[in-house]
Amino acid sequence: MKNYDLLTPEGTRDLIYDECAALRSIGESLRKIFTSHGYTEVITPGLEFFDVFNNKSRHYPQEVLYKLTDGKGRLMVMRPDSTMPIARLVGTRLRTAPLPLKLFYNQTIYRANPKESGRDDEFYQSGVEMIGGDVMRSDMEALSIAAEVMQSFDVDDYRFEIGDSGFFALLSSKLGLKEQELDDLREYVVSKNYPALDEMLAGFEGNMYAAAIGSMTRLFGGKAVFAEAAKVLPEEALPILERLEKVYESLCALGIGDKVTVDLGFAAKSDAYYTGIVFNGYISGYGMPVLTGGRYDKLLADFGVDTPATGFAVNENAVAEALLKRSGGMLLPSPDVMIYSDDDSIVEAIEHCRKLIAGGLTAEYSDLSDLEEAKKLAALRKCKRIDIVTKSGVTSGNIE
Repeated sequence: MKNYDLLTPEGTRDLIYDECAALRSIGESLRKIFTSHGYTEVITPGLEFFDVFNNKSRHYPQEVLYKLTDGKGRLMVMRPDSTMPIARLVGTRLRTAPLPLKLFYNQTIYRANPKESGRDDEFYQSGVEMIGGDVMRSDMEALSIAAEVMQSFDVDDYRFEIGDSGFFALLSSKLGLKEQELDDLREYVVSKNYPALDEMLAGFEGNMYAAAIGSMTRLFGGKAVFAEAAKVLPEEALPILERLEKVYESLCALGIGDKVTVDLGFAAKSDAYYTGIVFNGYISGYGMPVLTGGRYDKLLADFGVDTPATGFAVNENAVAEALLKRSGGMLLPSPDVMIYSDDDSIVEAIEHCRKLIAGGLTAEYSDLSDLEEAKKLAALRKCKRIDIVTKSGVTSGNIE
């Protein structure tokens, strides 16, 4: 029988040194942003009942869930998403809380992704949920905070992709498709698989809704998209277009219009609970979105609170990976001072270390007994100074 005691499960990995420092730094940065905007933290269990994720408006495919049973044989899952558990929380402990509610979270997510997909099965996720409030105001707040989040990563080349799931929902509802056919159509639209899409829509010749779906998947870019879309969309879809254009113009007014791409084929493939605006955020160094979000006005009703909501989530591991790749893996801070002592001055060295820390410095006590080895370690850690503690006192020196 093969032993797996030296392996990590597929989709997981150990994080060390700079990886941990980068991940914690990102988490703290996001926490500061969210709290500065008046958001309050919530933490949901890592284990949830399967039923939380098994409903038409909040369905997660069985194959992406890590499943187990509790002591009573009831089916449980490891949390694959934070929005649905927070919706459950709002429908229970926060049911009588005054609206709007502004909540944020920072917790681990577990999803069983296909092999070689490039996605982690376990990752840290931070995000916000805005429960209640005016639709346009909440959407703009979510997008503006999302932009602040992207800017906090200290990258100039971030990008936003915005769309509205309402286009696909409205147009596809007019085609009378079976559930599997609808899933196939959504897949073709999102992946921009034009040959498969055209073949499927060929069976709806003369149907203006099918024609609109075929056209809108090819419409992405900047402001010009809206004029082109107005020519091909049926009249009942125009209010959705006008709402999206207003959001785009507001983002331009906030000074980030050059970061935004409008994609009318953005159909929220994996999160069917979205009901309105949807958006993704990208940074160089990572080929998939590091930020995803949108409006989900029907989800809370499943938990007994019929109110609109919107939010977004950040994949912290993905951001950390991209930033470490960009920096060459040097996000780990170096200690200000390395402290070495001879065999007779260990207590004095530890007391000196505490004194430096109290003064605001980062001081690392060297556990090495050889001074030259301690100096080599300090140089390797890019520490500029070493304090040598003996019974005679403290001698400071620079590290070459």
